[in-house]
Amino acid sequence: MPDHPARLRALRDHLARARLDGVVVPLTDEHMSEYVGDYAQRLAWLTGFEGSAGTAVVLADRAAIFTDGRYTIQVREQVSGTDWDYVGVPETSVSAWLAAHAPRGARIGYDAWLHPRTWVEEARAALATVEATLEPVATNPIDAIWHDRPAASAAAMQVQPDRLAGRGAAAKRADVADWLGAVGADATVITALDSIAWLLNLRGADVARTPVALAYAIVHRDGTAELFVAPEKVTPAVAEHLGNAVRVRDRAAFVAGLDALAGKRVAIDPALAVAAIADRVEQAGGVVLALRDPTVVPRATKNAAEIAGHRAASLRDGAALTRFLRWIAAAGPAGGETEISAAERLHAFRAETGVLRDLSFDTISATGPHGAIPHYRVTPESSLPIAPGELYLVDSGGQYEDGTTDVTRVVPIGAPSDEMRDRFTRVLKGHIALATATFPPGTNGGQLDSLARRPLWDAGLDYAHGTGHGVGSYLSVHEGPARIAKPSYPGGGAGEPLLPGMILSNEPGYYKAGAYGIRIENLLLVVERAVAGGDAPMLGFETLTLAPIDRDLIDPALLDETERAWLDGYHARVAAALTPLLDRDTAAWLAERCAPLPH
Repeated sequence: MPDHPARLRALRDHLARARLDGVVVPLTDEHMSEYVGDYAQRLAWLTGFEGSAGTAVVLADRAAIFTDGRYTIQVREQVSGTDWDYVGVPETSVSAWLAAHAPRGARIGYDAWLHPRTWVEEARAALATVEATLEPVATNPIDAIWHDRPAASAAAMQVQPDRLAGRGAAAKRADVADWLGAVGADATVITALDSIAWLLNLRGADVARTPVALAYAIVHRDGTAELFVAPEKVTPAVAEHLGNAVRVRDRAAFVAGLDALAGKRVAIDPALAVAAIADRVEQAGGVVLALRDPTVVPRATKNAAEIAGHRAASLRDGAALTRFLRWIAAAGPAGGETEISAAERLHAFRAETGVLRDLSFDTISATGPHGAIPHYRVTPESSLPIAPGELYLVDSGGQYEDGTTDVTRVVPIGAPSDEMRDRFTRVLKGHIALATATFPPGTNGGQLDSLARRPLWDAGLDYAHGTGHGVGSYLSVHEGPARIAKPSYPGGGAGEPLLPGMILSNEPGYYKAGAYGIRIENLLLVVERAVAGGDAPMLGFETLTLAPIDRDLIDPALLDETERAWLDGYHARVAAALTPLLDRDTAAWLAERCAPLPH
């Protein structure tokens, strides 16, 4: 087992030698990624925390780990309360905590390749109130003591064919060039890995569960581009695909590429680019324009080919999940299965499609109290047996060449309690309310979020995570810019208008600490919707995910006729779509699970 207290002591010793009074350790990489490669798992290495969002601050006599409401339980299970203070965000920011706890006149270190400029400015201002300073470090302090740190992936890139991408890379670069002309910029630095993958119609295998390659790109006003990537990743097929208009350079030459922008007006997204990049351009004599990455919205608004691909992926993924749901319904009550064995079985069903490239994230396979941890990650040490009387929650997805899936279902192991059925039905009511929403163009996810929460609010209940996130096209399972969430939700996105072609999740939930968790998740496509008798254009959602929702957890008395009609219609669609892909016994099981609710 890792000795995390010893690692914390080693870090403090290193800080003392470097004449630093503290350091900030975020969970990200030099691309501001949500999911990062093993080489960048600095927060997990130092603290033991395995969630997907968090930050640590280490001072000479105190240390704190910052997580949001999704990880309130998980962080306490994985990180020692003896060595670390648990701090919730957004209630308390890292900057505010530093201002309250850093010694007067302290020097706090940070890695400029891991933080955006906005955070650096905020932290500097907060520390100035106690006459402390924020100091960039030449070498990341964690890297200096992490002696067996893994190397970055050397996996080759692959071409995403135009028939699945829907548009060629040259056309996408031309759009970026037109945008550069419109905003008066000479070039833009693209740093987000999924943006680069989408722009150049490339995929990779450098980050677990996300098909991207470690690279940077600079796109110029004439439509040409430079791709900074390790040479071993560029196969002959990739080189042919990129053509002469994309100059491939070693990733190690990226800083020199920034220096070459001297005298240029350079667009850089302040939300996606680390501070070191803008700093370097300005030091070289370039002018930085703080503008959104021009690929973000086009990437999120899927074209016809991408939508068709997602529908195909949803169909095969739904058949695999249905086979699993039939299996767990029988195997769970029989005993002998665990959270890990169930996750492995679901992975096997997806793999049997013959076209699974990867999971889209580590499967959340959670029984009983672990279901109350929204982003629980099962390990051999934490895996519980699946036992009667509990709820089993499985949140999972697949990466296929034509689409990325994400779906959550809950299965009762044996007979559920009345409370479980009440809570599940309220979550279902919220799910249906969002799925059936009609709204005008310009509406954002923050305005829709309360639709999914109201049935829970009516009973004095709520959940501490967002209701929906964007999903990529064989890219990141968590994709910006839009999100369905409370306006104050960490990470933003709730104010982003929803546009036709966006794919977002619909996943309200309920969590009873120490007992069980409930979440019902489908993916939704934003579509144009005509309203009879209306005089304004409207938008709505098409549900893409196809899998039965457990009827044993539903209290029909809590559903109104409209909600019943939606559920019966959804189940009829699920049965019709999936039955041709299933064996006879599974099809018969699905027919029973998708029958109309009794009155």
